[in-house]
Amino acid sequence: MDDRLVQAAPAEEDIQYEAGLRPRTLGDYIGQDSVRDNLQVSIAAARGRKEALDHVLIYGPPGLGKTTLAHVIATEMGVQLRGTAGPVIEKPGDLAAMLTNLQQHDVLFIDEIHRLAPAIEEILYPAMEDYELDIVIGQGPSARSVKVPLQRFTLIGATTRAGLLTAPLRARFGIVHRLDFYGQKDIEEIVRRSARILDVEIEPGAAAELARRSRGTPRIVNRLLRRVRDYAQVRADGRLTDEVVRAALRLLEVDDQGFDEVDRKLLRTIIDKFGGGPVGVNSIAAAINEERDAIEDIYEPFLIQAGFLDRTSRGRVATARAYEYLGLPAPRRGSLW
Repeated sequence: MDDRLVQAAPAEEDIQYEAGLRPRTLGDYIGQDSVRDNLQVSIAAARGRKEALDHVLIYGPPGLGKTTLAHVIATEMGVQLRGTAGPVIEKPGDLAAMLTNLQQHDVLFIDEIHRLAPAIEEILYPAMEDYELDIVIGQGPSARSVKVPLQRFTLIGATTRAGLLTAPLRARFGIVHRLDFYGQKDIEEIVRRSARILDVEIEPGAAAELARRSRGTPRIVNRLLRRVRDYAQVRADGRLTDEVVRAALRLLEVDDQGFDEVDRKLLRTIIDKFGGGPVGVNSIAAAINEERDAIEDIYEPFLIQAGFLDRTSRGRVATARAYEYLGLPAPRRGSLW
């Protein structure tokens, strides 16, 4: 389902726009107030001492700005950011080359850090803790270990699955922050800012309508904004009004909750095929022909946050709100409701 309009994971088309819409400084960064305030203190302290910022772990559902925050941190520290992703680092030598090329206080950003291979993690431990690489030269009895000093750097790791990080790796991050879904007001501010950058005239009610259907996710609201802009250009006068936004989103089949056909299918499947649950995620994945990871990382988080789905020890359960949304009578389930 990589072509879903309301998917939080990045699509290819997003890449060319996200760089231009991305805030550059903490002052421009909207929402996540607690995270922003804490980072302001940490960055100011590190700069005041002329030290590298402590290693940072940022986790939370996709599309909430983990990569953006990494770029903001590098900008605020006045250093370069070098980015990669866990699955891309296949050999220890790949990581060693990145680390030895870092300048003083630079940021190394590793997205999907939970997907690092164990052999790569082993190299990271001394690099993060002692700023040195342990390189083994030779084989067998004649092998010897050589320590290569590194510049003091900051590792920023991002993940949607913090629970999959190994305990030794997680323990080496001094700063750990979770990004949560955005509230309505913050998303409205984000869409107004993006509209200014894209030179699109948007009415307050239209911004509120887009925000309401964005699933609390900046990446989604920016994607919807671009689609609605196209609609307004072709079928209206280019301005984004309440009426134009609602008509465009009807055409795009994104409803008032920000749900698309995939969300409705998932809820319907749990209710129709499994009596509303509880049902295991593997059974859901088989029923809707999706990967388990996609359900856990992409589909479920917002449905749970919005109160349409419960995750219990026995499996997933459709809530009374899900029945109401689908126009179905909710069964009596005692303590579950």
